[in-house]
Amino acid sequence: MPRMTGGQALVRSLSREGVRVIFGLPGAQQYHALDALYDQSEIRYITTRHEQAASYMADGYARVTGDVGTAMVVPGPGLFNASAGIATAYAASSPVLVITGENHRGRAGKGRQGPDATSDELDWIRPMTKWAARALKPADVPALVHEAFLRLRTGRPRPVEIEIPPAVLAAEADVELMEPVGVERPGGSPERIQQGASLLAGAKRPAIWAGGGVIISEATPALQRLAEHLQAPVVTTPNGKGALSDRHPLSLGLVELRHVPLRQWLTARDVILVVGTRSDVAGQFKEQQIVQVNIDAEEIGDAPNAVGIVGDARGSLEDLAHLITAMAPARPDCADEVRALNAARFDPAIQLEPQHSLMNAIRAAMPDDGILVPCMNQMGYYSRNYYPVYAPRTYLTASYYGTLGFAF
Repeated sequence: MPRMTGGQALVRSLSREGVRVIFGLPGAQQYHALDALYDQSEIRYITTRHEQAASYMADGYARVTGDVGTAMVVPGPGLFNASAGIATAYAASSPVLVITGENHRGRAGKGRQGPDATSDELDWIRPMTKWAARALKPADVPALVHEAFLRLRTGRPRPVEIEIPPAVLAAEADVELMEPVGVERPGGSPERIQQGASLLAGAKRPAIWAGGGVIISEATPALQRLAEHLQAPVVTTPNGKGALSDRHPLSLGLVELRHVPLRQWLTARDVILVVGTRSDVAGQFKEQQIVQVNIDAEEIGDAPNAVGIVGDARGSLEDLAHLITAMAPARPDCADEVRALNAARFDPAIQLEPQHSLMNAIRAAMPDDGILVPCMNQMGYYSRNYYPVYAPRTYLTASYYGTLGFAF
């Protein structure tokens, strides 16, 4: 086994996992990790001026690239400052790795004092992370990083936090590095997929309700294929904007239930496929049959009108599309119905001004793959309904936490 510091073990482990950018604000507790970063060329370190920026930028990087975003901050105030970005990543199911320290190895929870001291930061950060743990010696670091990436790349992606005390970063030891974690995308169980396919194949007026999970799992081609075969119009959540291009003849845009004609239209559907969203569609539309697909079993309800499929959106949609195309012929085109509903909903004569003209100007100035980051303000709210999105990963929201300063 090679001999190295804990800081070198951290950087080499991150490099093996494919990390190429770290956002951070240097501090005394990280010097030996920064030395290791300085001595290599694979990972770029981008210095911010506030830890909140580091966590927000890591979140934005993760959402746009589809890869893990990494932030490195000092413990105590640094981690507290980063918490808004961590919480936003948690709400948006964004794979963000947060690396911090622990100032007094072996004394967590001992009531120590000082600006960098908490009773136990792991307990404090756990509610806004998927998993959090610390290394107590250099040889622990590769396994810690490996477990972090296992959590980031399997199941529902959400931020994880790892703590490495400065004494561990500085210490030298024989360290065995580990192989990188592979990506797992399990589909739903064959029995539930069959149930869902049978309901959708037999539907007379199907619809699709798409959330951010469709984009996270890169399931947009499978979604479009299924929508076109079923001729099922698609509505999206704010995080799901871009799951189907708003230029597509089956796109109905944001699922704005306060818009009475759109809600009435949804009420008239007999089967709704709900993919990659925490929305309780089964509870809101109790007269319809619901087929729900979500990687997170906790988001699958037990409503009597719903078939729950626990699985990755891409794998599950591909399986559903394969079965449905074999079970039922393609449906008659319903583009005219969608066009009429959109014409009434987006009629320029009834839109709010000057927001409508400003939003049109922004869209006209942006390329199709330009990225819009709306904040918690009037134009941000307006964009949810009235900013067309043509590609996945080009519309980034603060999700249901609504953290201020997110756009910056």
